Amino acid sequence: MIEVTRLKGSKIIINAELIEMVEETPDTVITLTSGKKLIVAESSDEVVNLVINYKRKIHMAI
Repeated sequence: MIEVTRLKGSKIIINAELIEMVEETPDTVITLTSGKKLIVAESSDEVVNLVINYKRKIHMAI
């Protein structure tokens, strides 16, 4: 799970395993495997880094 910020400032936690695509249009849009789209304040690079850190934590716990 990763924490991201909606444009209005509220924090949400999403399952990083369900991210299908991240794009900047110029806002960052996260598309989930369900087709749901989330617009977040973080840049696409920040989202990628959050996912990488999440996956590192998962693999260290194994």
